Amino acid sequence: MSSKYKSLKEECYEANMELNALGLVIYTFGNVSAVDRDSAVFAIKPSGVPYEMLQPEDIVIMDYDNKVVEGDLRPSSDTKTHSYLYKNWKEIGGVAHTHAMYSVAWAQAQLDIPIFGTTHADHLTHDIPCAPPLADELIEGNYEHNTGIQILDCFKERKLDYNEVEMVLIGNHGPFAWGKNAAKAVYNTKVLETVAQMAYLTLQINPDAPRLKESLIKKHYERKHGKNAYYGQ
Repeated sequence: MSSKYKSLKEECYEANMELNALGLVIYTFGNVSAVDRDSAVFAIKPSGVPYEMLQPEDIVIMDYDNKVVEGDLRPSSDTKTHSYLYKNWKEIGGVAHTHAMYSVAWAQAQLDIPIFGTTHADHLTHDIPCAPPLADELIEGNYEHNTGIQILDCFKERKLDYNEVEMVLIGNHGPFAWGKNAAKAVYNTKVLETVAQMAYLTLQINPDAPRLKESLIKKHYERKHGKNAYYGQ
């Protein structure tokens, strides 16, 4: 592959293949993008291409205004959501979207995922937010662009920091996650799906299960992310 964006395409390709390997996508229903801030472009999976057929050279390079910079295939139908997040959240390096089962189930229930345990608290100190379904005028308009607006509005209304809460549900739709790069976006997508499943099972066992107490939330988050973090090497 001869392209000035070779490394960016390869990063995006590998992240998309990992999304599939982790069982987070149904057929072709999933996508990951990776951004190059210096060039003001991002790479994204082409629309509807089966993972077993996907190649690095198939990855499409887009600018933030949704214009194709390089590629012969149509980009993901969710491209405008990705571009909106990149334009407005300057510190993210990758975005992922799936229709994974438990994440989607919570989104269809239009419920936040409560913080029940330390697995959740290892990654964030808040419930995983579920933004409301889009209003009819937003659905009928520039739908994917407006999905990005819906995500940002949810974070503004709830006063959430996108650098701490790196995941969200869109009501009746599904999950989006992001991170410092495409690999971290995939990682956060897997975490979201796992926590969604754990929360679902928790409520099946005990519908009145209590939320994790604040002292444990603080301890588990700060031991990984605080200024005196001691988890890992």
